[in-house]
Amino acid sequence: MTVTRTEELMEAIRLKIASRALGPDDKLPSVRRFAAAMSVSPSTVVEAYDRLAAEGIIRAKPGSGFYVTGSNMPPMSIGEMGPRRDRAVDPFWVSRQSLDADETMEKPGCGWLPANWMPNAALRRGLRNLARADDAILSDYGSTRGSLALRRILLGRFAEEGIEAGTDQVLLTASGTQAIDLICRFLLNPGDTVLVDDPGYFNFQALLRAHRVEVVGIPYTTTGPDTAAFEAAIAAHSPRLYITNSALHNPTGASMSPQTAHRLLSAATAHNLMIVEDDIFADFEPSPSPRLAVLDGLDRVIRIGSFSKTLSASVRCGYIAARADWIEGLIDLQVATSFGGPSPVATELIGNVLAGGSYRKHMAELRQKLTKARDRTIARLGPLGIVPWTMPRGGFYLWCRLPDGLDSADIARSCMDAGVILAPGNVFSVSQTAGPFMRFNIAHSDTDRVEQALKSAINR
Repeated sequence: MTVTRTEELMEAIRLKIASRALGPDDKLPSVRRFAAAMSVSPSTVVEAYDRLAAEGIIRAKPGSGFYVTGSNMPPMSIGEMGPRRDRAVDPFWVSRQSLDADETMEKPGCGWLPANWMPNAALRRGLRNLARADDAILSDYGSTRGSLALRRILLGRFAEEGIEAGTDQVLLTASGTQAIDLICRFLLNPGDTVLVDDPGYFNFQALLRAHRVEVVGIPYTTTGPDTAAFEAAIAAHSPRLYITNSALHNPTGASMSPQTAHRLLSAATAHNLMIVEDDIFADFEPSPSPRLAVLDGLDRVIRIGSFSKTLSASVRCGYIAARADWIEGLIDLQVATSFGGPSPVATELIGNVLAGGSYRKHMAELRQKLTKARDRTIARLGPLGIVPWTMPRGGFYLWCRLPDGLDSADIARSCMDAGVILAPGNVFSVSQTAGPFMRFNIAHSDTDRVEQALKSAINR
C-alpha cells in the first residue's frame, strides 16, 4: 500500500511525540518552515496538521500555530527512541538475550565473567560475617552517602593513583548504571548534546535516549578518542557532557595515551565541557594507564565505577567521585529517586572483601587467567579470519574485525540459532559504521561450540 506524503508527515510528528522530542503544549514548526524542511508544499503540511488535529494529537491556536495536546501521548518506550534498528544490532536485544540466557546458552557477547571466576569463597565468608552484623545493617535504609568505611577504602585507592579527595567527594550508589543516571539527571536537560565514543559502551547510548538528549559519536582509535574529531564536535555542537572509558575501553579494549588525555582535557576546559570517566575496568590493568580524573583532580571530570566486574554482579554497588558541591546535589537526587544510598548489606559485604588481603590476590590470579584465555581465543578465531583490532593490555574484551564482506549482525543472527549469543559491532556504534566488527568476551569464547557456530555462520 502506497504511503502519501501527507501520511509521511503525520508519522514523522507521531514519532517525535512518542520519543518525547515534542511534549505536551510544545509548539509545532510553522507550516512554511515544516514544508521547507520536508521539501513539500505548504498545503501538504496543512492537510497533515488538520488530520492530526482531528485525531486529537495536536490542536490549533488561532493566530499562534499548532501545539501538542498531550492527551493521546503513548507511554514512553526507550526502545523506540532514535532511529529504528534491526533487533540483532539493538543494545536492548543483546542485553535481554544475555541476561535471560539459561545454562544451555553460550554467551561470548555478554559483559561479565563466569560465576566460577569470581571470589566466591571470600563472598561466602563475608556473608557469614553479615549474619552476625548489627540489626541496622540487615534492616535499615542506607545512609545518603553510603558506607563511610567503603568510601574510605575507595579514597585510599584513589590516593595510590594521585587523586587527593575527601569523604565528602564520594557518593555510593546502587550500581554503576545508577551513577550515570544520577549524573545525567544532575547535569543534563532534554535537547542537550552529549559526546560518546564510537564505538562505545552501548548502555551509555540507551540511557542517554531515556534522558532525551542528542548523542554525537566520536571515532575511537587505538590511543583513545580521535582528538581532532573531538575538538570539531565541541565546536559544532556545544556539548554539555562527554562519557568515556579511559582504560580498557569497552568495547575495543584500548587504553588512552598521555597525549590524548592532555589534549582532551585542554579542549574540555576551553569549552566548559564536563567529562564522565567510567573506570569500571581499572583493576584489570597490569599497571595504571593515564586517567582523566587523575590529571584533572576531579574538577570537571567525574569518576564513576562499580564492583560488578571484579566482585559480584549480584551484590551491586557503584560510586561517584566528584567535586563536593556536586556530590551535595547528587545526594538529593538519589534520595528523591531511591530514598537513600545503596543497600547496607551490599556495601558491608563489598567493604569486607576489599579490606581483606584476598582481593588483590584474586585480581592478580584473574589477570593471569584472562591473559591465557585471550591467547586461546585469538588462536581459535584466527583460522576463521577473525582478527583483533588492537591487543588490549588486560580485561576481557576483544574487538575483532570479521573477514571481508561479512556483517556482524548476520553472523549474530546465525549463531543465535545455534545457541550462541554474540555482540555485533553496530550495537556499539552511534554512526552504525561498525558492521564488520564483533566484540568477544574472552572468558566465554574459548569453547568448541562457539568456534563451530562462528565457522558455520561464516561459511554460509
